[in-house]
Amino acid sequence: MKSGSLSYILPCNRLPVQLMSQVRVYTSNGQKKDLGSQDTNGSARGETLHKVETGQDTTNAGQKQSSPKQPIQVKVKPVLKKREYGPKYTQNNFITGVRAINEFCLKSSDLDQLRKIKRRSPHDDTETFTVYLRSDVEAKSLEVWGSPEALARERKRRKEAEIKYRENLFRNQRLLWEYKEFFGNTKPRSSTAAMFFKGPGKVVMVAICINGLNFFFKLLAWVYTGSASMFSEAIHSLADTCNQALLALGISQSARTPDPSHPYGFTNMRYIASLISGVGIFMMGAGLSWYHGIIGLLHPHPVESLLWAYCILAGSLVSEGATLLVAINEIRRSARAKGLSFYQYVVQSRDPSTNVVLLEDAAAVLSVAVAATCMGLTSLTGNPYYDSVGSLGVGTLLGTVSAFLIYTNTEALLGRSIEPEQLQRLTEFLESDPVVRAIHDVKATDMGMSKVRFKAEVDFDGRVVTRSYLEKQDIEQLLQEIQQVKTLEELEAFMLKHGENIVDTLGAEVDRLEKDLKQRNPDVRHVDLEIL
Repeated sequence: MKSGSLSYILPCNRLPVQLMSQVRVYTSNGQKKDLGSQDTNGSARGETLHKVETGQDTTNAGQKQSSPKQPIQVKVKPVLKKREYGPKYTQNNFITGVRAINEFCLKSSDLDQLRKIKRRSPHDDTETFTVYLRSDVEAKSLEVWGSPEALARERKRRKEAEIKYRENLFRNQRLLWEYKEFFGNTKPRSSTAAMFFKGPGKVVMVAICINGLNFFFKLLAWVYTGSASMFSEAIHSLADTCNQALLALGISQSARTPDPSHPYGFTNMRYIASLISGVGIFMMGAGLSWYHGIIGLLHPHPVESLLWAYCILAGSLVSEGATLLVAINEIRRSARAKGLSFYQYVVQSRDPSTNVVLLEDAAAVLSVAVAATCMGLTSLTGNPYYDSVGSLGVGTLLGTVSAFLIYTNTEALLGRSIEPEQLQRLTEFLESDPVVRAIHDVKATDMGMSKVRFKAEVDFDGRVVTRSYLEKQDIEQLLQEIQQVKTLEELEAFMLKHGENIVDTLGAEVDRLEKDLKQRNPDVRHVDLEIL
C-alpha cells in the first residue's frame, strides 16, 4: 500500500486556503477508492475546511494509523462592496423647476407630467418646495427637442436673445432717462427721497443748505476785504457743501436693493462717499488754505476794512453751530439706541454720513474762531502775517479732520470685527444649544450700518440629531422595518432611506440655529454655519 498527499497555498482576498490533493488507497487486489477531497471554492465562502490526512507505514510492524485533526471553523463577515458613483448615479440629483425651465429650455407644462418631490426649503418664508429628478428632466428635454444637438442649438439661440434683450433694455433705460431730463420727472416721491427727511439724511440736507449759504456770503466778504483767512473760510464752506452733496449721493445709493452682482447690498456706499469726502477735504480745503496762507506769508498785502467780514463770520458761527447741534443730537439718539457712548459711536464710524457732518461742522466752528482771532490781530496791529497764519491754522484743522475720516472709513471698508463682548454673546448662544458639540473658527464682520455677517464651523452632535429625527418617527413602524431586513440589499435600502432623512434633519437644525441667531441679534443679517 502506498499513500501520498500534496499541499498547496493559493492566493485569496480574505484568507489563505489550503488545497488538499485527492488521497487514493490501492489495495492488494488492484482496487482503488477515494478517501476525500476538498473544494477550494467552498472554503473561500466561509465553509468549514476539513483537512484529511491518511497514512500507513508498511515498514513498521505496528502499522500505526494517524488520527484526523479537529476541523477549523472560519467565519467571513459579509462586507458591502464599495460603490463607484459615476454620472449615472448623479442623475438622481434634484433640480428646481426654475432651473429645469432655464437650463433645459422647457415650459412649465412640460414639468406637469414628471415626478414631483417635496423637499425642505432653505428659505424662511416657505416650509417645503417642489423639485424634480434631474434624469427625468433630461429625458423630457430630449423628448421635446429630439436630440442633444437640437437642445444645444436652442440654448445658444436663447443666449443670443438674452444678450439682445439686455442691450435693448439698456437703450430703453437711456431713452427714458433722457425723456425725464427733458419733460421732468412726474413720479411720486420714492422711499429713497423720504430718507432725506429723517435721520442722517435730514442732517446732511440741513448741512448742504447752510454751508451753501455760508460759502456765498464768505466769498463776497473775501472779494470785498481780500483777507486770506476769509478766503480759507470760503473754500472751507465750498468743500463742506461739495462733500455733503457727495454724502447725499452715498445715502441714496446705499438704499438700493441687492442684485445678483451685489448680493449683500450697497450699504458700503456711505463709507465710500465718506472716504472720498475726507480726501476732498484734505485736497480742496486743507490744500488751498495752506497754499493761500503760504502765498500771504511770501507776498503780504494790507487788508481792507474787516467789519463786514466780522459780521459774516458771526452769522457763519451761528449757522454752523446750529448744524453741529443737529448732528450731535442725531448721534446721541443713535448711540443710545445701540447702547454705546457718544465717543464710541463716533470712533467706530457707525454712521459715516452723520460723522462727516459732525466733524466738518466742529472744524467749521473752530476755524471761524481761529479766523476771527487772526483777523482781529491783523486789524489791531496792522500786520498781515497774522491773517496768513490764520489761513494756515484753518488748513491744519481741516487736514486733521480729513485724516480722521480717511482712517475710520478705511477701517470700516476693510471689514473689521465686531466688539469682543458681542462676539462672546453669539458664541455662548451657539454653544448652549444641545445639538452643538463645539464651534471653531468663529468670525463676525461688521459690514457697516449695523449689519453683521457671522461665520462659524460647527461640530454637531450626531446623537442629538438622530434623536431629533427619531422623535418625529413612528417607532413601532420603524421597528417592523428593521425586523424585515434579511439581506444586504434590504439593509442598504433601509440605511439609505433613513440616512438621507437624518441629513435633512441636520439641515433643518442648521436653519433653526441661523434663524434664532438673527432673532436674538437683529444686527446679524447673514449667518454662515459650516458643518464639520
